[in-house]
Amino acid sequence: MQFDLSALETSTLVFIGTLIFGALLAAFVLAAGFVALLLLGTGKLAWTVAANTLLAVVHGINAGWDRLVHQASAAEAAADFQAQAAPGTGTYPRVILRDS
Repeated sequence: MQFDLSALETSTLVFIGTLIFGALLAAFVLAAGFVALLLLGTGKLAWTVAANTLLAVVHGINAGWDRLVHQASAAEAAADFQAQAAPGTGTYPRVILRDS
């Protein structure tokens, strides 16, 4: 027995076509939503990686600077630097004014 579409009424064919079209639209919306979630997840992951990397770099710089400052403060630098009189008159050093 063969299935004959001409035996169906027009309203039945319209109903079946509407169901198929609705299923296609639903599949498209679901696929678009899935792609949007993937893009958002990828963007969030990239932002998190970039922010954590930048934060780690800043913390590394701060830790290195802290170690450098502590090493410099522990060193005896009094013998290396001798006091020198500043060339000038009064309490301010001499300033050269080229335009005057």
